[in-house]
Amino acid sequence: MALENAGVTDTTTAITHPADRLVRAVQERRAPVCVGIDPVFERLPRVTRSVVDTPEAEIESIDRFTDEVLVAISGLVPCVKFQSACFERYGARGIEVLESNIDRARSLDLHVVLDAKRGDIGISNEHYAAAFHRTSADWITLNGYLGIDSLRPYLAGGHGGFVLVRTSNPEGSALQSQSLMDGRSVAEAVADLVAQQDDALLGDCGYSSLGVVVGATQGQEHTRLRAHMPRQLFLVPGYGAQGAGLSDILDLFHADGLGALITASRSVIYAGGSEDSSWAAAVTDAAGSLADEIGRAVGMRS
Repeated sequence: MALENAGVTDTTTAITHPADRLVRAVQERRAPVCVGIDPVFERLPRVTRSVVDTPEAEIESIDRFTDEVLVAISGLVPCVKFQSACFERYGARGIEVLESNIDRARSLDLHVVLDAKRGDIGISNEHYAAAFHRTSADWITLNGYLGIDSLRPYLAGGHGGFVLVRTSNPEGSALQSQSLMDGRSVAEAVADLVAQQDDALLGDCGYSSLGVVVGATQGQEHTRLRAHMPRQLFLVPGYGAQGAGLSDILDLFHADGLGALITASRSVIYAGGSEDSSWAAAVTDAAGSLADEIGRAVGMRS
């Protein structure tokens, strides 16, 4: 089903709502996709890896690799998602590299999701949110199991959040698929709490600044979850290397091709293999193929 006012009608003025900005970026690229930036030193192309075996050398290699990936995919996809843990493990220098590459992505006209899965209460939440706002990322992934209202600090200043609702990892089913007394699953109950926040958070495009994470590998639950959250943008991991295909994700979209953002990480950033000296070209090809495949499937491309 299509949402009313699903298009961004005025692109001549500054867009401050995160969902409006993201929808416009998707429409401009004609591809509702996101490339995950999850760099692991041991998997980097050999030509980018330092021969020195120290944490300091590893994070410098990751810095070079990430920059080349961003350049390789720029202009092809609207959005990237940085896995914060891949950088945080290297301490202060890792955070510095993460923030500088987020800035680099923004300079290349890429919308940015920080995949940090934050969520706490009170003053702790305010500190976590302040740390997020120090970056130039547009969105952050959030854990809502301490209460959805507690997540509001992250949304200040034109930022958006994606709340974990139904994740792609198999072990998540042990909690998220449990049935409540009213017949809903735990995931559906969280979905309803997210959707209840809509009125104050909707942008001109008809979508909320509080989106959700729903794994592509949970296809049997997609229809129910979309019915609970018609105005949420779905960030959808699990496509590609994790095994999900087109048939697993199409029911997450509205009729106009909007409403979901399909993410792929390993299948794009490691497309060239560790021994391929022209690995960056392979990344470009993989990102272009992802954008074209999903764009065609949802009717944004012919």
